[in-house]
Amino acid sequence: MIGHHAFVLVAMLLLLMVSVVVSLGVGGADIDVGKVLVHLAHRIGLIGTGVDDFSARVLDSLRLPRILRGVVVGAGLGVSGAVMQSLFRNPIADPGFVGVSASAAFGAVAMIVAGGVVLGSYYSQFGPFAVPVAAFAGAVLATSLIRMLSRQDGHTDAAFMLLIGVAINAIAFAGVGIFTYMANDAELRSLTFWQMGTLSGDGPADMPALVIMAVGILYLVTLGTPLNLFLLGEAEARHLGIDVEKLKRRATVVTALVVGAAVAVSGIIGFVGLVAPHLVRLVTGPDNKMVLPTSALGGAIILTLADAIARIIVLPAELPIGLVTGILGGPFFLGLLLREKRRRRI
Repeated sequence: MIGHHAFVLVAMLLLLMVSVVVSLGVGGADIDVGKVLVHLAHRIGLIGTGVDDFSARVLDSLRLPRILRGVVVGAGLGVSGAVMQSLFRNPIADPGFVGVSASAAFGAVAMIVAGGVVLGSYYSQFGPFAVPVAAFAGAVLATSLIRMLSRQDGHTDAAFMLLIGVAINAIAFAGVGIFTYMANDAELRSLTFWQMGTLSGDGPADMPALVIMAVGILYLVTLGTPLNLFLLGEAEARHLGIDVEKLKRRATVVTALVVGAAVAVSGIIGFVGLVAPHLVRLVTGPDNKMVLPTSALGGAIILTLADAIARIIVLPAELPIGLVTGILGGPFFLGLLLREKRRRRI
C-alpha cells in the first residue's frame, strides 16, 4: 500500500503535469487540451502524426520554453523559501527579504542602463548574456557581503543575518531607483518590464542560470534531515552531530545562488517562496524531508498557473507575471500576519 508521503509526491507531480498541459493551451492563440496532448505525444514519439504547423510553432517556439523556464524558476523559489523559513525559524521569511533579489535586480538594471558606458566596445560582445551575468553577480556579491557582516567570533547569527539582508535590500532598491531615474525611454521600458517579472527569457543566455538553479534545487532538497535537527535548537543540533555553521553557510549560499539565478532569468517574481512552503505544509506537516521537495513542486505549479493567468487576463496584451504573483501573494502574506497576531493574543 502506497504511503502518505509517496502519495503526496505523486499527486503533486500529476498536478504539475496537468498545470503544464493547461498552461500550454491558453493564450492569445487558444489551443485545446486535445491538441496539446497530441503534440506532446508526437514529440516524444508515441504517435506518428502531430498537430497543424501553426499550433506546433506556437507550442514549441513560444509556450513550451517559457513554461519549462517557469517550472525551474518556480521550483527554485519554492524550495529556497522553505529553506529560509527553517534557517531563520521564521514562518514569514522569504528569499527576497535578505536582499538577494533586490541586489540581482540592481546588477541587471545597472547593466541595462550603464553597460554600454562601462564596458564600451566589449558590451556588444557579451550580447544577451550581459544582463543575466550582471544580475547573478549582484546576487553573489550581496550574499558574500551578508555572510561577512553577520559573522562574529566564527559564528553566524541567523536573526542578525536577516536584519542585514533587510538593510541591503533597501540599499539595492535605492540603487535600482537611481538607475531607473537615469534611464532613457528605451532602457526604461526594458528594465520596467524586467523588474515586474517575465518568463519570455532568452534561451541561450538563460541556460547557465537554469543549470545553476537545477543543481542548487537538487542540493537543497537533501537538507531535510539537517534542517529538522536545526529546528530543535543549535546546541541540540550540534550534540546530534550537525555542523551548524557549515549548514547555515551552505544553505544560505546555495539559496542565494538559486534566487540570484532565478532573478537573472525571469526578473523579480515575489511571494512564490513564501506561499509554496505554507501551502504544502497544510498537507505534509512540518517534516522538512517532505516540505523541501514538495515546496519545489508547489512553486513550479504556482508559477506555471500564474503564467497562464498572466497570458489571458488582459488579452491581447500580457500582464507581467510578477504582478500576478504579487496580487495573489500579497493577501496571503497579510493573512499569515493576521493569523500570527491572533495566535499571540490567545
